[in-house]
Amino acid sequence: MGRKAAIIGGGVIGGGWAARFLLNGWDVAVFDPDPQAERKIGEVLANARRSLPGLYERALPPEGVLSYHSDLAEAVAGADWVQESVPERLDLKHGVLTRIMAAAPADAVIGSSTSGFKPSELNEKGARAIVAHPFNPVYLLPLVELVGASDQTAKAADILRAIGMFPLTLRKEIDAHIADRFLEAVWREALWLVKDGIATTEEIDEAIRMGFGLRWAQMGLFETYRIAGGEAGMRHFLAQFGPCLTWPWTKLMDVPDFNDALVDLIAGQSDAQSGHRSIRDLERLRDENLVGIMRALKRTGSGAGGVIRAHEQSLPLGGTGPDGLPVTLDIQVPTSFVDYNGHMNEARYMEVASRASDRFMAMIGADDAYIAGGFSYFTAENHIRYFAEIAIGDRVTVTTQALGGDGRKLHLLNRFWTGGETPAATVETLLLHVDLSTRRVVAPEGPVAERTAAYVAAHADHPRPDRIVLNQPRG
Repeated sequence: MGRKAAIIGGGVIGGGWAARFLLNGWDVAVFDPDPQAERKIGEVLANARRSLPGLYERALPPEGVLSYHSDLAEAVAGADWVQESVPERLDLKHGVLTRIMAAAPADAVIGSSTSGFKPSELNEKGARAIVAHPFNPVYLLPLVELVGASDQTAKAADILRAIGMFPLTLRKEIDAHIADRFLEAVWREALWLVKDGIATTEEIDEAIRMGFGLRWAQMGLFETYRIAGGEAGMRHFLAQFGPCLTWPWTKLMDVPDFNDALVDLIAGQSDAQSGHRSIRDLERLRDENLVGIMRALKRTGSGAGGVIRAHEQSLPLGGTGPDGLPVTLDIQVPTSFVDYNGHMNEARYMEVASRASDRFMAMIGADDAYIAGGFSYFTAENHIRYFAEIAIGDRVTVTTQALGGDGRKLHLLNRFWTGGETPAATVETLLLHVDLSTRRVVAPEGPVAERTAAYVAAHADHPRPDRIVLNQPRG
């Protein structure tokens, strides 16, 4: 039986929550009296469907069922998770949480997206909500700050990890939690820099995205500064820069007058900086950049990349494809795989095929442990055949056929399926078994040789390429 999430408030954050749950296989019920809610959430979902699956080399679960409700009690009925994402007014949240408490199942997690209120404030009228504060876009960024009763935050953390998020449970409740306190400090200083004519909004953004923002994405604050301390580490950094804390570098405790003049100044500079793009264009640009950055982080497991890698490993991979052969890769094409012609670049065909071949190697026992033991397969030759275009967002399921595996060579055929009755492409690959200590081609032994022979025999009756284009190995 599927799980259900109820989203109360379908704005930017509520829509992001709906997308995160829905694309991870949950049924989602939305309550929002805004007559434009369905349109707005639909646009958020379109961006999420375009970007989130592109983070993974395994397919996400089939989407759940999305429904819209005019009655809050109907929306939360039977929900495993209820997420309140109404505007940041305590009286409004109290009223909504009271209605949720009256209708939601007793064992449902009740989370609030509040960026500033503490659980003790949210629950003044008898609710049992926890803070579950995400970051925009919720469907891509993994962090969720959890604050509240330990049994509820622990239950919430398990659910969040299962949908690819990173729960950070606070030790104590505090106004604005952790991340927004940092953001508020940076925001205050930025407002002063603009007001005092030191920098424009664009110049401040350039300082972040061209410099420390890139470091923070992978290492955060303290690990970045530990490196800045050189071989002596954090102690040296603190000794070198600690005295600066008493210097008048910032105005963190002062707030510029928030008046029409400041609003006009900030808004005018922002319009000059980004007014030529629509909000939807900016969202897609943001999402494409985030996917690219997080895919890069996934290779090393740093920062958000480690969360994506762990979630990916929990997604099922296996079974057979349309041709009855084993599935070795199931991926949605990310935006970074597509070239100026609007379809997948040939280099990415090789990347997809390489990952499928790596998966087949693991299936025969040539896995990480085998490679660490001193043996592996090296690619000697490839041949690509294109039959149909592959575009952004297409789901590509790769099946692998063992055409041959006698002696020192392994001959594979990777077929790319995108939903049609025939493959969209094939990549034929010849690999040679190598002793990594001598870099010489040798025959595999033991389980690798036995499993390879078994796959070759099992695949012998399947259709084969109309011509063998690969050369026989020499030497």
